[in-house]
Amino acid sequence: MIKPNGVHHLAITTAKMKEQIAFFNEVLGMELCALYWMHGVEGYWHGFMKANDSCYVAFVCAPAIKEIPVELGKTHAGNPVSPCSAGAMQHLAFNVDTEEEMLAMRDRIRAKGIQVFGPVDHGLCKSMYFAGPENLALEIATSKAAIDGNAWIDPEVAALAGITPEEIRRYKSHQPFPGREGSVPQPPYNPARPHLAPDAMAEAWGRMSDAEFYAMISNTQPPVKAAA
Repeated sequence: MIKPNGVHHLAITTAKMKEQIAFFNEVLGMELCALYWMHGVEGYWHGFMKANDSCYVAFVCAPAIKEIPVELGKTHAGNPVSPCSAGAMQHLAFNVDTEEEMLAMRDRIRAKGIQVFGPVDHGLCKSMYFAGPENLALEIATSKAAIDGNAWIDPEVAALAGITPEEIRRYKSHQPFPGREGSVPQPPYNPARPHLAPDAMAEAWGRMSDAEFYAMISNTQPPVKAAA
C-alpha cells in the first residue's frame, strides 16, 4: 500500500531556537538530536527534537524571521479554536497511548509553570491544551481506538465542504497506485497546482533532473565527526 505511514517531522519557524529547544526538552521531555546549518539554504539552521525514532518536531531559524510581524488571527491561531491564514499550522497535537500517560504529562507541564486545560472528551479522542513559545498552540491527545469514519463524518459538514456522498465513499478508502519504480517524470511547472514558492525557485527546480536536485541539496555528513 503506497501512502505515508506517519509524520517524520513537522517543521516550525522560530526566532528563538534555544527557547524552543529548552521548552520541548524540559516541559515535554523530548530530546535534542540535531542542530546544524540547514542543507542548501545559506544562513538557516535546523533543530530536531525527538518524540521517537521516526517522529520529530523540527525548528527552522534564520535572522530574517525575527523581523516578520506576528499577528494572532493571521500568522498564528494562538489557541486551538481561533483562525489563522490558510495553509498555516492551526495547532499541533502530540499523541500519548493512555489516559494515565495524559495525566502524567499534565503534571509534568504544570510543574514547569505552564497552564494546561483538560482533559476533555471529544469522543474520538481525549485532549488537553496548552501553549508553547512564540504563540504555539499545543495539545496532548489519546484515542482508545482508530477513528471510525462511519461515526465521525458528518454529512452536514461534508456538504459545507462541497463533498458529495459519492466522494465521501471514495475518500474513506485508500486510493491505490501501481508502483512504477521511480520512473514517473517531473511534471512541468503549473502555477495552478501546488508548488514550492517563490515561483522562480519552483520553475528553476522543476527544470532540474532528479539527479541534479539530489546533487545540489544532499549532504550526508554530520557536523560532528565521530572520534577515531
